[in-house]
This record gives sequence, C-alpha cells and structure tokens, in this order.
Amino acid sequence: MIFKSVGEGRPYPEHGLSHREWAQIPPRQVRLDTLITTKAVLDLHSLLAKDSTFYGDLFPHVVQWRGELYLEDGLHRALRAALHQRSVLHARVLDVDAPTGPPADGE
Repeated sequence: MIFKSVGEGRPYPEHGLSHREWAQIPPRQVRLDTLITTKAVLDLHSLLAKDSTFYGDLFPHVVQWRGELYLEDGLHRALRAALHQRSVLHARVLDVDAPTGPPADGE
C-alpha cells in the first residue's frame, strides 16, 4: 500500500492559500502511508516528465484536517518517491485544525 487512501476531491474547507503563502510553510517529512489523495487519476506525462516541478513548488502540499493528511498537490512527486522505494517525502503541511487566533469570549 502506497497511500492510506485514494480519495476524490477535497473534503476539507477551502483554505485560500496562494502559492506565495504555501512557500512560507517549512517542509517536513511525511510518511506516504499516512496520506489520503485528493485525486484518483494521474496523467502519466506529469509523472514521467523530467521538469515536472520546474514551474511549481518543489514540495507537495498537504492539508491536515480532522486528524487526517490530505495530499492536495504533488501526487506525481509522491508516486515518484514510492517508485524509488522511499516511504517518506518532504511536504509543506497546512494544519487547518490549528486554532487561528484567540478564543472568543465564553469559549
């Protein structure tokens, strides 16, 4: 098993992060078998292209929501890591579960 699950779509709320905001999140190691994909289909041209990360972020984007890790962007990078028999990859992880500010009065 490569991934925890293969999903279709993003079950988490829209986060609205730009590419620049994603770049501010430091990459960390993530185990492939803890990821749930948000795409069930991959174009082989993307997987096999030598310059697949030339125009994008070098690190996949992962969203942590309700204790699960969703692979939002970088499926081809994750599969390439698996094909090289690596069980982890470096990814930028956005924790949507984390509190975003001080609690409101009465909470």
